[in-house]
Amino acid sequence: MSASRIDHLRLARTEGVGPVTYRKLLSRFTSAAAAIAALPSLARAGGRSTDPSVVSAHAAEREMEALHRLGGTMIFAGDAAYPPLLGLLADPPPVISVLGDVAALSAATCVGLVGARNASANGQRIAETLAADLAAQSIVVVSGMARGVDAAAHEGALSAGRTVAAVAGGLDQPYPPEHAGLQARIAAHGAVVSEAPLGTAPQARHFPRRNRIIAGLSLGVVVVEAAPRSGSLITARLALEAGRELFAVPGSPLDPRCRGSNDLIRQGAHLTETAEDVLLNLPDHPDREGLSRSPLFREVGQGMAEDAPDFGGRPNDVKRAQVEILWLLSASPTSVDELLRRSHFAPSAVMAALMQLELALRIEFLPGNSVCLIA
Repeated sequence: MSASRIDHLRLARTEGVGPVTYRKLLSRFTSAAAAIAALPSLARAGGRSTDPSVVSAHAAEREMEALHRLGGTMIFAGDAAYPPLLGLLADPPPVISVLGDVAALSAATCVGLVGARNASANGQRIAETLAADLAAQSIVVVSGMARGVDAAAHEGALSAGRTVAAVAGGLDQPYPPEHAGLQARIAAHGAVVSEAPLGTAPQARHFPRRNRIIAGLSLGVVVVEAAPRSGSLITARLALEAGRELFAVPGSPLDPRCRGSNDLIRQGAHLTETAEDVLLNLPDHPDREGLSRSPLFREVGQGMAEDAPDFGGRPNDVKRAQVEILWLLSASPTSVDELLRRSHFAPSAVMAALMQLELALRIEFLPGNSVCLIA
């Protein structure tokens, strides 16, 4: 294993370095090693009194070796094998670990299928049938290996083709535990992917990042039975923000498990009863004009962060921008685009301030290009 890849893993695993900051550090410095060397001064500029905790080279080597013994593969952003659709996200994972067929992540067409953990028998049957019919058309079905709809989607896809499971914890920590056998079958006939290090037990805060991987790998996402404020609706929102098509299966208005998915249809998601409804409305690329590009789903200011300079700003402006950002933010997520729109400073100063504040553990970047204060 090369020293460069070890340094990239060390940077990705450093406390306070999220996917957005990782990318911006590499865009400014000549190498991951140079970025690691600059971390202490950047963190102090954000108000931190101690140096960030950087993973040692030995620990990074041990993680790579343990994944290899497990039969897995580590892929870094920028590698030829990195899934191209995932790389289009505003915050793609710096590194992913994969069990199984890496090529399944970059298949010509992937479709996400998610829904309630406490799904009804009908909801699970619909998810299984949809997944089987899509897989029979050479679609790779992507889901999260949770109970309910996710498990039904994987089972349906395995009966007719390939499936990909995005998991919240380490690849050596199947969750829920009773799905260890399902994970092994998915790895044998598709792939299991995670951005968490081995040994990471799934926690609630890990699932939104898992959800963005499902959305990022997929050209479109189908929602089956989702209650309001459910994790499935988070996946739907992330899919829309990434420019992917959204589909929802209608359900009984008397069933609270269907209120969220029915509301997606009310807002303009494709009403979906069969795999044909998905196939007829699936784009061949996220940049194609479609539902997700319509004004209905476009937030004010969308795209501003991508056009902003990656790094820079005069030191005094960056310092003053930090003060303004801390005043504008709260514990609730705020989009980076909204911060840029509300700020009185140049985008370059705002982005530099955000990076320093994250390294100082004062803010956190969240999936979907948003940010919040750390309590």
